[in-house]
Formats: sequence, structure tokens, C-alpha cells
Amino acid sequence: MIIDLHTHTFASDGVLLPSELIRRAVAADYRAIGITDHGDETNMEDLLQKAVKAAEMWAGNGDIVVIPGVEITHVPPDRIPYAAARAREMGARVVVVHGETITEPVAPGTNAAALRCRDVDILAHPGLLTEEDAAAAAEHGVYLEITSRKGHSAANGRVASVAAKAGAGLVFGTDTHAPGDLATVEHARKILLAAGIDEADIHGVFANSERLLEKINKLKYV
Repeated sequence: MIIDLHTHTFASDGVLLPSELIRRAVAADYRAIGITDHGDETNMEDLLQKAVKAAEMWAGNGDIVVIPGVEITHVPPDRIPYAAARAREMGARVVVVHGETITEPVAPGTNAAALRCRDVDILAHPGLLTEEDAAAAAEHGVYLEITSRKGHSAANGRVASVAAKAGAGLVFGTDTHAPGDLATVEHARKILLAAGIDEADIHGVFANSERLLEKINKLKYV
């Protein structure tokens, strides 16, 4: 079963209601899903109210665990620690930062700031990840995403290679924006293999998502 902590609804640039996204994830045999719409200091409060409400609506149904969160996106690097801390205060149980993907003009220094921030859980699609930043991910326990999203996934091989050298943890994420973006376990496995991750190590990637979910489940709503 998939644990996918990076998805979007039409609260930002996705195309689905939270409930439809969640229901489709249930049908796709997901174990847990994170609602992590694009946010900065101007809209996080609204996004997180919606994400927390969605999680409350689906709590206790036994089908899926819904995690309210945010993807901090295009925030100036020096503001990332503040934005992440505020997201926690507003109810985010998973904090993702939009990394320096090769397909968008993300500010240089975003990866470095996110990987040294205590309130960040996942650095999404980090692009041309440096060895120094991978070492920071390992030191601070921030997971690096291997993504199935078109374009962003072009750097998966580099992310996997540099992370392995540094001993940094990897997780799989879909960065879902539309119904067809949700993944099966088999599709996730193929994405990981294509990134150069050995079959024997794929279990470890999935296990990292389990560990992160266990950590999240210990958090309480604000």
C-alpha cells in the first residue's frame, strides 16, 4: 500500500476536491495521503484550515490516513524557517518544501535552507542536489523525494545517487495534481528502479515513508 505525502487539490493548482482526491486514493489502495497544497505566508492559514478539515472528515473511517500539510513554495530561502514554523502552528503535520527542480525558477539556496530547518519533513524534487546539501539532509533527518511527476523526475537519478553517498533518506512522492497522477505500488517501484535504486533498496524507501508516518501520527492537531 502506498504512503504518499505530497499531493495537491484545487485549493492550489490541483484539479480535485480534497474528498475526491482522498476517495480516489482509497480506490488506488493508498494507506495514507498528505494534502500539501502550495503555500506561502499569504495563504497557508486558509490552506491548512481546509486540509485539517479534510483530515477530520476522514478520521476514523479505517480506509485511509489523511495528513494535513503544506508544500512551502517559492518562498525566499531566508523565510523558509519562519514559514515552516508557522505552518506547524497552523496545524500542518507534514511540511514539504518545493525544492530546486530543474523545470522551475526556484530561488538558489532553497534546498540548503529547507534541509537545515527543524520543521521540514520532506524536500520535494530537489533537482541538482549537491553533496553538501545531501549531507545536511542526513544530518537533520529531512527526507529527499523521488518523484513520479513529469519534468521534476528528470533529476531523480542524481538525487538517488547523491543521497546514497551521504546516507540521506529517500521517500517516494507523486506530487499529484490530477486523478491520473496517483500511483500504484508497482508504478512507484518502477520509478525507483528508473532512478537507479536497487531492488533490494526499494523496501528501504518505502520503510522511510512508514517511519515518517509513525512520526506524524505522534503529533497532535493545534
